[in-house]
Amino acid sequence: MRIDILTLFPDMCNSVMSESIIGRARKAEKVEINCIDIRDFTLDKHRRVDDKPYGGGMGMIMAPQPIYDCYMSLADENGNLPHLIYLTPQGKTLTQNRVKELSKMEHIALLCGHYEGIDERVIEELQPEEISVGDYVLTGGELPALIVADSVSRMLPGVLSDDECFEEESHFNSLLEYPQYTHPATWNGRDVPEVLLSGHHANVEKWRREKSIERTYKRRPDMLENANLTKEDKAILSKLEKD
Repeated sequence: MRIDILTLFPDMCNSVMSESIIGRARKAEKVEINCIDIRDFTLDKHRRVDDKPYGGGMGMIMAPQPIYDCYMSLADENGNLPHLIYLTPQGKTLTQNRVKELSKMEHIALLCGHYEGIDERVIEELQPEEISVGDYVLTGGELPALIVADSVSRMLPGVLSDDECFEEESHFNSLLEYPQYTHPATWNGRDVPEVLLSGHHANVEKWRREKSIERTYKRRPDMLENANLTKEDKAILSKLEKD
């Protein structure tokens, strides 16, 4: 899969995407991530990509021409363009389900806005998918783009050591992840649950499933509407509702 990040700060994005699991995946060619400088496509001799807003107001607006030309440069030899995503607080909130869908695509481009936003005309022209990473505002789209790139990349074959690494995580199956523990067995007077020390795999899995449902019920009950619950799961949920 190829991910292109269209940004004013390619070094910032490339630095983050070169570390840890994603950095290793890039080196192993499990995913191709390019951080492309929008400034390289401006026609302004001073490399300006923004200007004052028509109608007045605070801040600056990113001009349409550099953004448009940057995106159009991504066309392959057949003229096909990648699926374009504009990171904006006005977009639909990113979900794990959408991450899974995006991970099936061959090529996506992530457009990072900055300043007070981008000229509406380029949005109308390119019709990007608009995604938000939460109901808050950041100084630019770089951090949201990195979140999308990271969450999508780790779903790709070979990026993580095993599919179970993400299949049991929070949100993957509309359930929150069960509690995790490591050594020592006792810390500050707190013990690791005995079932996890038993070596009985079936009991461990049963305990983890129960705790996953319990945690979701207590913290994010809205997620249970989309969870694929078995008869046993529903019995656990019924007991929680009665307690």
